[in-house]
Formats: sequence, structure tokens, C-alpha cells
Amino acid sequence: MKKHVCLHGHFYQPPRENPWTGEVGPEESAKPYHDWNERITKECYEANTQAPVLDSRGQVLWRVNNFENISFDIGPTLLSWLKRRAPSTYQAILAADRESLSKRNGHGNALAQVYNHVIMPLCDKRDKITQILWGIRDFEFHFRRKPEGMWLSEAAVDRQTLDLMADQGILFTVLAPHQASRVRHLGFGTRWAPVVHESIDARTPYRVILSGGRHFHLFFYNAPISRAIAFEGLLWNGDKLNDRILAAFGRRDREQLVSTATDGESFGHHHRFGEMAIAYALPRLEEQRLARLTNFGDFLERCGSFWETDIHENSSWSCAHGVERWRSDCGCRISHAAGWNQKWRAVLREAFDGVKEAVDRVFEREGARLMKDPWAARNEYVDVILNPSDEARKRFLSRHARRNPGAADEKKWWGLLEAERYRLLMYTSCAWFFDDLSGIESVQMMRYAWRAMELAQPHASEPMEAAFLKIMREAKSNFPKQGTGENIFNKYVKTAK
Repeated sequence: MKKHVCLHGHFYQPPRENPWTGEVGPEESAKPYHDWNERITKECYEANTQAPVLDSRGQVLWRVNNFENISFDIGPTLLSWLKRRAPSTYQAILAADRESLSKRNGHGNALAQVYNHVIMPLCDKRDKITQILWGIRDFEFHFRRKPEGMWLSEAAVDRQTLDLMADQGILFTVLAPHQASRVRHLGFGTRWAPVVHESIDARTPYRVILSGGRHFHLFFYNAPISRAIAFEGLLWNGDKLNDRILAAFGRRDREQLVSTATDGESFGHHHRFGEMAIAYALPRLEEQRLARLTNFGDFLERCGSFWETDIHENSSWSCAHGVERWRSDCGCRISHAAGWNQKWRAVLREAFDGVKEAVDRVFEREGARLMKDPWAARNEYVDVILNPSDEARKRFLSRHARRNPGAADEKKWWGLLEAERYRLLMYTSCAWFFDDLSGIESVQMMRYAWRAMELAQPHASEPMEAAFLKIMREAKSNFPKQGTGENIFNKYVKTAK
């Protein structure tokens, strides 16, 4: 079988926990459910672990765990929530990955993800390293194996990020075809050919040559089919989905991969009963010997890569202007309300950057008195986040403490590390993605920023909150009643404590 199919679902929700309670508060817009995590779990995550296949009378013939048949990544903060709040769904997802290992020559369907969905090209090198390391450790904690591939938030990419992933043993990632800039065959003397928009052949893997001659692999998904799944109702009919997939194969007698990538929430949340189309369609491809289901790691080992590519630096799958959606009023937005703008995006990032500088200054100065290497300690702090037991904390202290800390020093130690954790969380991409500063996502990331400031402030000489609010006064909501960023902060952030 030389025709291979891989549908990838990027399953993700922003972190929603209140930073003072550790719990997700009620969200009015998610009713009748308590919050959006709960609602989307019912409509999508749980639904995909037991998707029904129906007969002509609408009776359930059997149920399918779709995670066994698709490639997927699940945001670390979401996966931890599922472990606590939806354990049967969580266990079914882990079981699907274990099953895929046996079906796909030891290559699991699950990919890792950078930890809290930041836009990697907008991070400094130190934060990129932490995001990658935390994403890998989180994956290993849940799936009990090393990840082969890693999903980049919004598929936002630059060469430094590829280099740093390769440093940690990651083999590949998945991008949109318009993110490729040029290609050439690996044969001797082959010249580069430019890629015009989505013209790259997405049916084969590519390699990127990194520093020191190392190489990293890229898969490019089929953009027209992916758009049809996400936005054009292709999941309304499983047979039409299969017809569209099969039509994408070329006539040449060679190993070919047709892959798609969409938000996993397309399978049941964005499109009701979308999980049923997947459950019906994908197994039929193999039952009728039309194509073989695979995942990216399996296909890469089976077929290798014979083409080289280069990327458009600072590009993404969801912004026509590169990564401007997460720092400027570039025009990318959800709705098109007359007179609205997103000038607040630049102000919010400036304010968060100020928090970062202030918190990092405190962490480095005070942390150096307690820790052998504060930044190495931060990189390993994810182990305590995942397992906050007394024993895990003792192990962490034995590795990183300069001396046996007293009670006051230990309290200060954990407070500084938590300040860094929330400082990282505040950069979650959803803060900038939507149309207004008063949205629940932007407000949530402001809560993380305030918690980071609160934890670091006792050890700082400058007033962090005042500096933050001075900048936020320049951010204007599109809703006149919401006022400025300072008004929104006082109304929705301070009350959360």
C-alpha cells in the first residue's frame, strides 16, 4: 500500500485556572456547563473516545476511539485538567496512544506541544528552551515515552525554534504549506526552487538543514482539505471526506502521504457530530484497501525524506502577516465589526514585557542566592508542577539548592518559581487572538501577570503593578463601557482574587 493518510487534530484550550485557587471558575458563556473545558470535553474530547458508527436506521453498530486513528497533540495544561476532571477520557486518550504504538511500528499517534501555547518566534531563547523542555517533560509524564514530534502553537516558527527542538531530540513538526519558502531535491547540484504560496508538494516529508549540518524534518499538511474540514462542512459526510482525501493522491507510483491539520475541536465541538464522520470514514479507507492510516513518525521511518526546504521566518498558520496577530493591529480578527480595532494588542504585549523584565530581574538576583543555577531550576520546575508531592519537592531541592534551606528560604524559593510559572503563562497566545481586550482569554492572562507580580513584588525595589497599569491605560476596549486596560484590570482581574 503506497497511499497513506494522516489526519492531525490539535486539541487545545487555554489555561483557565484561577491563579489563587487553582480551580476553573464558572464561565457564563459556557452554560449550561460550568466552564468551557467542561463543555468542550463533553462535545469533543470525550465524544472522540467513543464515537458511534450508525446503521441506516440510526442505530449504533459500534463505537470507535478516534484517537487510535488520528495523529494528535493535546495542550499540556488541558491534559492536566483532563487528568483531574475527566479521568475516563484522559485514560482513553492514553490507551489510544499505546494502541497506536503497536499498529504503527512503534510510533505513537500523540505529539508533544510547547507548554502553554506561546508564539515561539516572539519569545527570547531562554523562554523557548523552557517551553520546549516543559512540553517534553509533560508529554513523558502522561504518555510514558519520549515524543518524536512537537506541535508549535499556531504553527508559528523560526529557525532558532527548530534548532532548539532538535537539541532536545525532537525529529519533526507540522506546518502550513505557505510557510515553506523554497525547495530542492537532495541530489547533487540541484538548485533551489521558490515556493509560491501553497505550491509545495505536501505528500512527502522535507528536511531543514540546521546549524552544524544537523537536519530536522517538516511535514506540510494539505491546506485545501484542512480548510474544508475546519470551515466548509466536509465533516457532514464521511464518504465525501474520504473522496476528497483520495482525490489528493498523485498518479505516480510512489509512497505518498495525504495529511491534514486542524483544531481538534473541529471533531465535535465546532462541527456537531464531526467525531462520527471521523469514526465512520477513516476505518473504511483500510477496510476497503484504499489507503493505509499512519502517523507522521511512522511515515518518516518508512519513506525517509529526499527533499530539502527552507521556511518563512516568523510565519504561522493563522496570520497572513506572519506573527503580527499577537503583537499588532494587523487586520486578522474573528469578526468585522465596523469601527473596531486591535491596537490594544501592542499595548498588552508591551505591558507584559515589562512584567517579564521585572519578574526575571528579581528571579535571577534572589534566585542566585538560593539556587545553584536559577534558570536550570526553572527548566526542571515542571517536574514539581506535575507531581507536587513532598518527596518530589525534596528531590528538586537536593538537585538545585545551594544549601539546606530554612523555612523562610524555602517559602521564598517556591514563590519565585511560581512567579516565573505565571509569568510564562501570561504569554499564552489566546490573550491576543480575539477581537477585544475585555475577552475572557485576555483577562485570564492578565490574572497570571498580576499573580506573577504579586509573588515577585516583596523582593523588588520598584512598584510593578503601577508600572503595568501606566502602560495599560493606553489600551482601549472596543466596548466604550469597558474603558481602558486599567479599567478592565480593576474590574475583572483584581476581583478574581
